[in-house]
Amino acid sequence: MYLTFLGTCAGTPSLQRNVTSIALTFSTKGETWLFDCGEATQHQFMRTPLKPGRLEKIFITHLHGDHIFGLPGMLTSRSMSSIVTPLTLYGPKGLKTFIETALSISGSWVDFPLDIIEVEPGVIYEDEQYRVIAQSLNHVIPCYGYRVEQHDLPGKLDEQLLKADNIPAGAWLQQLKKGKNVQLPDGRELVAQRYLGPSQKGKVVTILGDTAPCDNAILLAKGADILVHEATLEAAMAEKANGRGHSTTAQAALIAQQAEVSQLIATHFSSRYRQHDMPRLLAECRGIFTNTIFASDFMVIDV
Repeated sequence: MYLTFLGTCAGTPSLQRNVTSIALTFSTKGETWLFDCGEATQHQFMRTPLKPGRLEKIFITHLHGDHIFGLPGMLTSRSMSSIVTPLTLYGPKGLKTFIETALSISGSWVDFPLDIIEVEPGVIYEDEQYRVIAQSLNHVIPCYGYRVEQHDLPGKLDEQLLKADNIPAGAWLQQLKKGKNVQLPDGRELVAQRYLGPSQKGKVVTILGDTAPCDNAILLAKGADILVHEATLEAAMAEKANGRGHSTTAQAALIAQQAEVSQLIATHFSSRYRQHDMPRLLAECRGIFTNTIFASDFMVIDV
């Protein structure tokens, strides 16, 4: 799976950055999940290889405009493009009212099945491959962070043992790979665990909404392969950042360090900063957590 950053600016867009939106695409399934949908996200979407018809879920962290004002346009454009595949939205209480009101008063509608789920802390989605956990963060309005956990993957099949046991090629090999016991046409019963190597640990991606430092940020990020954390202001402006429910560069790095993540991707930078400011701000993060990179619009990261 891989992340595509569609917007990395806080509050209002700048000439270099659009407001917040991040796409998580699953290489094996081909589907995309979107995290936040700030103004003009659909324009950013069109400038990437991402396909609107593959968009299956949108997770909203909170209801500030720079995180949701792109939703009505994204939804109606998807409908006008004759995309009929279902879409599910997740977010705080009030999301359903916002969507229904925006569509109603603008005389708009959608022609695809749309499900809006107003989340509570805990597991909010799970299938055979992934689980999504939401927890409240420390912002000025209700705000969530999301932890996407890939279930552990089955180990590789032992081809030498299969050959030694005279197991022929066939559809049953896929069943064995999934950890399921099978019966061959000749009547032999095969126990999957005999032919499978050790399982592979699944990936974990944590994407946080706007937040001042808090325990739930560490909880959601614990041991993650990638933590996406806001770094709205520089280290010297901690009081101002925290008073508005935001974090500084140094605070984001400290959360990454305490959560023992593999990599920190900082984003959601104040529009006061220009490109020439970025090396200085990045140095503030790396002084605490070395494996930090700064997100930029259209940056793609392989998980």
